[in-house]
Amino acid sequence: MGRLLICLLVLLTGCGTGRAESFMDKDEVVVALRSDVPLISFAGRQGGYDGFNVEVAEYLLSRLGKRIRWLEIQAGDQLSVLTRKRADLVFAHMSITAERKKVIDFAGPYHVDFQDIAVRPADKEAVRDVRDLAGRRICWVRGTNIAQRIIDERGVKATAVEAPDYDLCLKMIQDGRIDAISTNAQILAGLLTRPGVDLHLVGATFNEQRTSIGVRKGDVAGCEALNRAITAMYQDGTARRLLDKWFGASGIDLSVVAVPQFEGCS
Repeated sequence: MGRLLICLLVLLTGCGTGRAESFMDKDEVVVALRSDVPLISFAGRQGGYDGFNVEVAEYLLSRLGKRIRWLEIQAGDQLSVLTRKRADLVFAHMSITAERKKVIDFAGPYHVDFQDIAVRPADKEAVRDVRDLAGRRICWVRGTNIAQRIIDERGVKATAVEAPDYDLCLKMIQDGRIDAISTNAQILAGLLTRPGVDLHLVGATFNEQRTSIGVRKGDVAGCEALNRAITAMYQDGTARRLLDKWFGASGIDLSVVAVPQFEGCS
């Protein structure tokens, strides 16, 4: 009888409902992002953050009636901030993988892209395809899976050189410590806009990248709400507008902008 009375007293908090904790129950949502990715998410000139991911997050959370509190992270933190409950969502241009799905869930994807390769201009004739990375040193940013997808999935015998962020990747390719940077084509497009960066974009589109939102494990309600908001973003033309705004001059193929096939919320 005592236990029943306790459940009745705290019914509004979800006692006995079996419903997982969701960011949808909050007015303010902690959103983790990176600030080292030009065009995608970076520190704005007048404070705050700007970029494609920032505007996507602002649009989606606004549709859900939520305020955003940003949490700046590095690539290596994108899983732990969710598992340790430091953040409710991660907008870090993160792609879906089976390993990541063991510890977090994903909403989306909100964009589908491919990997590409950037090399020094002197190497543009020697590196035209992912297979040409064999025997070469490529940058691996901690927390990303790009290098592994080249070496393990593609079977290319390249050497991964670890770095904490893309700033160091750029320094290493300029001073000869690495031979190539490979990552999502949108990220590379942004890196090539950095002042003083002189790199050649190979145009070797490979390995589909399903860019998605990291969600805490079990937050089905939040995942489903985000997917509905992503659908609206494509249907009302916002996705096309944001892609054109940030990547229209980058050379990335934006001829088809359609609602991606969602991963599904489990």
